Amino acid sequence: MTDIKIKVGVLGATGTVGQRFILQLSSHPVFELAALGASSSSAGKSYYEAVSGRWKQMHPIPSQVRNMPVHECVPGAFSECGVVFSGLDSGPAGPVEAAFREANLRVFSNAKNYRRDPLCPLIVPLVNPSHFDILPHQRASLSLDRGFIVTNANCSTTGVIVPLKALEDAFGPLDIVMVQTMQAISGAGYPGVSSLDMLDNIVPYISGEEEKIEWETRKILGGLKQNNTAFDLHESSPMRISAQCNRVPVVDGHLSCVSVSFKKQPAPSPEQVAEALRSYTCEAQKLGCHSAPAQAITVHHELDRPQPRLDREWQNGAGVNVGRIRACPVLDVKFVTLVNNVMLGAATSSVLNAEIAHKKGFLS
Repeated sequence: MTDIKIKVGVLGATGTVGQRFILQLSSHPVFELAALGASSSSAGKSYYEAVSGRWKQMHPIPSQVRNMPVHECVPGAFSECGVVFSGLDSGPAGPVEAAFREANLRVFSNAKNYRRDPLCPLIVPLVNPSHFDILPHQRASLSLDRGFIVTNANCSTTGVIVPLKALEDAFGPLDIVMVQTMQAISGAGYPGVSSLDMLDNIVPYISGEEEKIEWETRKILGGLKQNNTAFDLHESSPMRISAQCNRVPVVDGHLSCVSVSFKKQPAPSPEQVAEALRSYTCEAQKLGCHSAPAQAITVHHELDRPQPRLDREWQNGAGVNVGRIRACPVLDVKFVTLVNNVMLGAATSSVLNAEIAHKKGFLS
């Protein structure tokens, strides 16, 4: 007997993140696309009409989605959905997602609005699914029996946090983390950065990005406290983090150069670090989630890898690639990490978070 699929909706369905949600969900074994939401200018049109001229994916619009109607982003149009994925920009995301939660709908958000919220888990699915345990407190605090908001992390944070988690699991708390990112233009959405700014150039500034890496890391790597009603924020073992972020002329794939030092000394060797990263497994893999990568972290031994163009599509962009692991003359160890920012850094994280929530019983 085939299990009944969970009906899901997508907010911001015509945008670039929304389009990625469409591709991931159109043939999903657990979730069934049932409702699409966008701005009032798109409402009332078929999805094909609403996204005409703005579909920016390498794959065509899935046939079963082309004629689906687009609704305004109001809870009533999504009342049959067991899950709602939000690809909304941060401007409308705050009030819209709050309204959906108040209507007792479960929201998995790619937006930044509720990442700092003390009731909302900020979950990188390869790192901290244990933070789902704050959801009963979120519901109780808002007098809800089903609705909640779960957020996923900033795309650049996601690519760095997975190897950091593996290192903390293997060798104990990190002391200092230094990050320099080289971020793809797709991270700015569409139409994104002007070609006159981006061609033959690197832009050494992305608004708010450095701060996101610095504080999101603490929330994600910290635990829960006070009977699963608050986040530790890594307070029990303070970590110093510094990030510098750059926009580079690459379409997809955020590359980061990372240096770390460990609280426990002597520090592990580069060979020990490589083995810890290679052997790292996460709860999403153990639960058998559909979108989980077979290898959470792929370690490259070539001197010039990972590279965005060569490695961003590995495992459908659901894992993290790490290479150039070596001793750091200032801290302890340094390495390079790559994340597909539009997959694990965006839509894949939200979908995988929902798969984990389903496996853990939070969607029943």
